[in-house]
Amino acid sequence: MEPNMHSDLPAGVHPFTALLPEVVLDAVESLGVYSDGRLLALNSYENRVYQVGLEDGGPVVVKFYRPGRWSVDAILEEHAFTQSLAELEIPVVAPSVMGGKTLHQHGIFHFAVFPRRGGRAPELQDPETLTWLGRFLGRIHAVGASAPFRSRITLDRQTYGVAPSDYLWTHDFIPADLRPAWRSVIDLALGGVARAFERAGDVATIRLHGDCHGGNVLWTDDGPHFVDFDDTCMGPAVQDLWMLLSGSRAEMTGQLCDVLDGYQDFADFDPRELHLVEALRTLRLIHYSGWLARRWDDPAFPVAFPWFNTQRYWQDRILEMREQIALMDEPPLVWR
Repeated sequence: MEPNMHSDLPAGVHPFTALLPEVVLDAVESLGVYSDGRLLALNSYENRVYQVGLEDGGPVVVKFYRPGRWSVDAILEEHAFTQSLAELEIPVVAPSVMGGKTLHQHGIFHFAVFPRRGGRAPELQDPETLTWLGRFLGRIHAVGASAPFRSRITLDRQTYGVAPSDYLWTHDFIPADLRPAWRSVIDLALGGVARAFERAGDVATIRLHGDCHGGNVLWTDDGPHFVDFDDTCMGPAVQDLWMLLSGSRAEMTGQLCDVLDGYQDFADFDPRELHLVEALRTLRLIHYSGWLARRWDDPAFPVAFPWFNTQRYWQDRILEMREQIALMDEPPLVWR
């Protein structure tokens, strides 16, 4: 992490406040290309992402990384991973090399330029679509298992459970009258996560996409391509599989079989990891609340998530955790 990247800003001023349109265009033109002035903000909250029109050629997508979140080494690991996948013709959107580099700096901001790739959401209820996605995830994981990350996090009980829940607790996000109930249910949930990992045993930890939901897969007539590796991390392979599943237990079992039909063509899957599905879902839910809390000083967040940190929000989270506690104690999904 680089907490001093924006120390020259006035106290209380969020760094993204300084990312004005002229700053975006100046950053792009600092790479020796010229914009035609067309600028479109794309849907992103963690970072700031823009489509920028160029005088010579089609538009590009420019991502400005949130200052202080990732170290330069961690961002470069993300870039190197996606580039290695692209070199093997695995359909991912990797950053462009410009001036011999993929990561650039303009003022307080680090940024990268990506080719623009369109597409639509995948039809995750279609068995053929799931098998197709499984094949490409198997290829991604085969590369991911070949070497570890050195600078990025490992998705586990500590990073996605203990750390965000501690942040919520110590920064007084939980309403006073709900604090005892919330603390109790979080402790029980984290205990359930620990038991799930114990049941799974010593499963492999590999490089992952990390946030492989339907919104990060774009589909064209030629098939899928994977975007937004911003949350790439070390973790169990099933992390990139379970978010493709939805519905009843029977429906998720069928979807899992479809995904693994393709996945197993390129990578082995350890069925012990199925013990982790609900535990990983639990960690994601806790992490999401912590993510919103840590970003609450960003002016974009209260506008985009007005329901966060209300009495109703925390009441719903308590009920959600109680449901997850029960689900983690149920038998895992069965494959084969």
